[in-house]
Amino acid sequence: MCPALSKVPASLFDDVFITDEMMQRPSEPVDHLEEKRALQALAANMVDHPERVLPHFVELAMKMAGGVAAGLSLLEDEPPAGMFRWHHVCGSLSRFAGATIERNYSPCGVTLDRGAPVLTRHSERIYDWIADAGIVVPEVLLVPLFINGTAPLGTLWIVSDELGHFNPEHARTATELATFVGIALRMQRTEERLRKALEEQEILTREMNHRVKNLFALTDSMIWLGARGAENKEDMARALSGRLHALAKAHDLVLGSTGDNAQTGGNSRLGTLIDLIIAPYEIGSGASARFTQSGPPVLCNERAVNGIALVMNELATNAVKYGALRTNAGHVAIDWREDGEDIVLVWEERGGLPVEVPPPHKGFGTKLVESTIVTRFGGSIDYRWERDGLVARIAIPREVLSQD
Repeated sequence: MCPALSKVPASLFDDVFITDEMMQRPSEPVDHLEEKRALQALAANMVDHPERVLPHFVELAMKMAGGVAAGLSLLEDEPPAGMFRWHHVCGSLSRFAGATIERNYSPCGVTLDRGAPVLTRHSERIYDWIADAGIVVPEVLLVPLFINGTAPLGTLWIVSDELGHFNPEHARTATELATFVGIALRMQRTEERLRKALEEQEILTREMNHRVKNLFALTDSMIWLGARGAENKEDMARALSGRLHALAKAHDLVLGSTGDNAQTGGNSRLGTLIDLIIAPYEIGSGASARFTQSGPPVLCNERAVNGIALVMNELATNAVKYGALRTNAGHVAIDWREDGEDIVLVWEERGGLPVEVPPPHKGFGTKLVESTIVTRFGGSIDYRWERDGLVARIAIPREVLSQD
């Protein structure tokens, strides 16, 4: 129980939660034919217009129960955990649509705990957030929502502006509607998962096409760079073979491969990961190395490994195609540090061809990098084009990298 509720006297709690009293009230005659027609119309909408179903459910529940407001309180899937969000609110409380409430400090939480309809009387007496919002709720009927009868989703709630309004028949009707709401929510969430899966598949297809093109460009570049520094064809063959093998390892990381050649295998240190990704682009060692890197030990989980591999690979590819790595004198410094709750990584290119103007547009690769950092990791990326080359600053929440 929420600490705030634990301080509520039992007598006051019992005076607010009056479900037993409701069940003793007389019920008015019900027009079962009208109710049947309304449910049939809802069922038809579930097939033909699924986006209209939930708002229609809530409006119908308010109408059939004679309420002045109604809505759905649904448990949030995303952090912070243990929160309800109000959806499809109609009537006198419609301005509160989208509000969030702590699960264990809400009549909705009590309803889910009991797994049965609940009636409250002036619940603002024990829930400060109701009183603070200036809401007066003489009676609220709440019905739990479940998927497959077990997985809790939230509640359907209906407000009356008069005491003694709700009766057992209202509770029965609302419970039947709640069953339909649970089915509609399950259909809606299944459709949403399918839509996201299709979007991810489309992005993956575009990414694969983009990456194959880059592989050809990189191979061509490695051949010519190798030819410049090789003394004979054997030296060139050995160097090119090593770079192609390193590129294959990086490719496995980017794809999250799980086969025999996979390199993820769970967690990895950021420095080790970067070494593996930049290896195909390196043409020397020691003073002639094209990359330098520095930073504290940072452990990356498997999800982060794949995303960072993709980002590093993309930055290196663009440096070969357009930036500092187009010339033998070009150099890239990769440094990272802890900055509050973030890990900040700086990619700094120097010694390439002078940059007169920044690239005129963003290609798919650049958009893919931004999508990975911003959308997938909740971080940020800033590009600064200086005359010597690109300086990219990437900030990623540390917990995103390290959490399981």
